[in-house]
Amino acid sequence: MEKLPLHLGIHCHQPVENFYHVVDYAVEKSYLPFIETALKKPEFKFSIHYSGWLFEYIKNNHTKLFSMMQDTAKSGQAEFFSGGYYEPVLASIPSIDRREQIKKLNGFIEDNFDVSPKGLWLTERVWDSSIIPDCADAGIEYVIVDDYHFIAAGFYEAMLHSHFKTEQDGCEMLIFPISEKLRYMTPFSPATEVADYLKEIKDSGGKSLTIFDDGEKFGLWPETYEWVYKKRWLEDFIDAVAGSDHSEFALFKDTVKEQKPAQIAYLPTVSYFEMGEWSLFTERTKKMETLVEEMDEKYTDDTSKAFVKGGIWKNFLVKYPESNRIHKRTTQLSKKANLLKDELLLDALYKAQCNDVLWHGIFGGLYLPNLRNNSYRFIIEAEKRLEEISETDEVTVGDMDFDGYDEAYLRGESSNFMFTSRDGGQMVALEDKNNLFNFQNTLTRREEAYHEKLFAVAEKPATEDTDGVTNIHDAKAPVDEEYKQYLVYDWYNKNSFIDHFVDGFDFDSFMDVSFNEIGDFVNQPMELETNKSSVLFSRDGGIYKNEIKNATSLTKRYSTIKDGIAFELCINSASSATYVMELNLHFNNMSEATINGKKLEDIKGEKSHSFIIRDKHTPKGIKITLEKQTELYAYIAKTLSQSESGADLTDQGICILMPFEMDSKLNIKGTLEIV
Repeated sequence: MEKLPLHLGIHCHQPVENFYHVVDYAVEKSYLPFIETALKKPEFKFSIHYSGWLFEYIKNNHTKLFSMMQDTAKSGQAEFFSGGYYEPVLASIPSIDRREQIKKLNGFIEDNFDVSPKGLWLTERVWDSSIIPDCADAGIEYVIVDDYHFIAAGFYEAMLHSHFKTEQDGCEMLIFPISEKLRYMTPFSPATEVADYLKEIKDSGGKSLTIFDDGEKFGLWPETYEWVYKKRWLEDFIDAVAGSDHSEFALFKDTVKEQKPAQIAYLPTVSYFEMGEWSLFTERTKKMETLVEEMDEKYTDDTSKAFVKGGIWKNFLVKYPESNRIHKRTTQLSKKANLLKDELLLDALYKAQCNDVLWHGIFGGLYLPNLRNNSYRFIIEAEKRLEEISETDEVTVGDMDFDGYDEAYLRGESSNFMFTSRDGGQMVALEDKNNLFNFQNTLTRREEAYHEKLFAVAEKPATEDTDGVTNIHDAKAPVDEEYKQYLVYDWYNKNSFIDHFVDGFDFDSFMDVSFNEIGDFVNQPMELETNKSSVLFSRDGGIYKNEIKNATSLTKRYSTIKDGIAFELCINSASSATYVMELNLHFNNMSEATINGKKLEDIKGEKSHSFIIRDKHTPKGIKITLEKQTELYAYIAKTLSQSESGADLTDQGICILMPFEMDSKLNIKGTLEIV
């Protein structure tokens, strides 16, 4: 009897320059034991996708594992999959970068494993048919997506136990759908249950079945190391499939030779179902969750997933301006890098295109400062290289983040700065070129749809002893009630040089964002003028008292100096008020930061002309010097975000507040330097 081919693939990825101890731990608990187990079972044919940076790291630091992977290639036991070298979302980067990143990983696989990959792992399974011609140009013949992609296109789940063919502009591509049920069972359900499901698919006429998922599920996710290796789930699973009379392990490359595709298929722009939920705005996500629950109560099939689709991946760039800013910096750099064809510049660009930092779901993503640090490290490295090999203007103006408003980018001797005209002439980049560090790498505190769920009592539907281990998507770790105090939401973006007007300064009300703003400058656009080495922002607005608008004009000039910028602010108003200048700055270890040698919690009304902010883990500090003495207040803005371990409390920026009393006029001059 002909057996059902089961394609099992592992996708292993670590963000570029992730903490090395994190990668080493993943090798120890997941990557190495998986390959060790596989080599004991030559009947176990499987597929491998590793992102390029992770391949490099393992080759240089874990030679035993790398050699074992080479053995699987030599024996033909494993099929190696390509993808974007530094794991970009392919649909989010320019066409030329797509092709080159795929070809770069192709080259690594060919050089080190002596095979030419024909299959492609699609980062986060973000599908858009526009990628097909570039994939085909790079030698790719088949791509892996979710069965949900097909269900969203109108297919029924029962139709998806095979592979399909599609095209774009006449370029062909085969598509294999990942079985969602199998993805959620593996490795969480007992091996015999998974094998029984394969028999069920075979008996119903299925032609093949695919499971291609995170390699970290096999040992790194909570509880899985003990379950998969110590309790032998993986070995039992291999034995159950290989020893059955209905199923067998197969490689994709063999199936495409032996079977015809089921039919033609065209897929919408989509990722997996959960990604559609996460990419929506918060209130939309809540409504979607309610709608899905209602439909699932009424229908027992996949009706809800067929008709409720959520958002698209690129909506993360709309939802989070910080994500969009990183993405658009790489988009702008791509134009210049591909004209200059400089290898160092291109590699820095490709590294900056790594996807992890651009979105947020069950893992930290954008909420992790170290991931944002790494993205900006390579963006600044690329900007620095650009200055070395080409003519660059000291001041560049244009709509750099595609929001309809101009930004100004100022290049200094050792630092670069970006200011936005959309949000009150605020600073959105403060880049130390010598240390490749962005001090403006802060994050605004926002409500997330999952916040109210974080404090629910944990309920685990599965138990380790009898029913497997808990799927990471089902596990709910309770969060201590005291963390609710950190659910503070900003109504404006936490940049720097934010202009507040209040009727008397109260530090606590700024900390919990309950203060009453009486000006209209914080999140409003400004006019932008430039000259060779400076930029001027201006706005005619108002200060509002007793429902009366008091005409107020504000100008801000920024100019580059040796190690930073000089700034001058001028206010003319028909009203008196307290003006508060707000800065938000990023450091590597904010909990240990000091201002003029004092801990942040001791800085409440500190008076001085000059303030120096440092921590122990950031190479440089920030010095603020003012002509007028002022008081200074500071606190750390923290976010509470969900993660695979339950919730993360993360320092996102040091908020610095400087109040000035104003009768009708105010002039503030100062400098901000990297020291």
